[in-house]
Amino acid sequence: MSPTQRKTHLDTLAVGSLLVCCLLWGLNQVAVKAALSEISPLWQAGLRSLGAAGLVWLWALARGIKLFERDGTLAGGLLAGGLFGLEFACIFAGLQYTSASRMVVFIYLSPFVVALGMPFISKSERLSLRQSAGLFLAFAAVAWAFAEGFGQTSTSGRQWLGDALGLLAALLWGGTTLAIRATKLSAATAEKTLFYQLGVSGLGLVAGALLIGETLPLQWSMRLSGLMLFQTVVVSFASYLMWFWLVRHYPATRLASFTLSTPLFGLLAGALLLGESISLRLGVALLALTAGVALVNKK
Repeated sequence: MSPTQRKTHLDTLAVGSLLVCCLLWGLNQVAVKAALSEISPLWQAGLRSLGAAGLVWLWALARGIKLFERDGTLAGGLLAGGLFGLEFACIFAGLQYTSASRMVVFIYLSPFVVALGMPFISKSERLSLRQSAGLFLAFAAVAWAFAEGFGQTSTSGRQWLGDALGLLAALLWGGTTLAIRATKLSAATAEKTLFYQLGVSGLGLVAGALLIGETLPLQWSMRLSGLMLFQTVVVSFASYLMWFWLVRHYPATRLASFTLSTPLFGLLAGALLLGESISLRLGVALLALTAGVALVNKK
């Protein structure tokens, strides 16, 4: 595919790449949860972003891709990177006040943000009535799968704050995608777009960790090292690089609908890796999610 070619629908390459990304992001939820017992959230998020930024720089250097040339992308890159960092700060902070099940439902309102915003950027990406119905069906499947979490109450008495931060994270995630498509980043390489995201967010998250006094562990176990390597190399470097390449070449609204499968992949990963049970509710939700995504992406 040409570096500047943009397609109007998702082909086999895009669907396969998206499924790999969503599977890895679902596994990442398990890795983050496991690592929190040994490292604080902002340090975890900041270090993995900075480590992945270094890998992107090495990758671009080896491929002769220029990351620091003046091409008018600085403003868009700082905006997208700032939104990306704030999104993770909201997620990790919000989890102190609300349940993970509630948080994941609020986060995955982000495809609606993209669907509502993209027509102002590209009229060709306006969803039809059928596609809108498919998006609602896909989100309803995710919400229903995690509905049991809405019966959980926070011991802190500030569950509303955690829910609000989850909603804000969804707005920031959707805003990041819109910022990439609305600015000169839409013509930048995937490597440069990702470098902005990781570099700016990593510096911001580490600064936040220092500001609130989070402690960085000086001795790392093999377990923590492995979890951080997975998050840094496989997720933050490889899968995000693939994602930003997809955002550059395919319709953002249709890509966003696929991300709704991520939390359900997380549930499956938890069942396979942590021995958690797979309920009939999850099976039905997966079927409904598949149907919804198919309606959004049907030609």
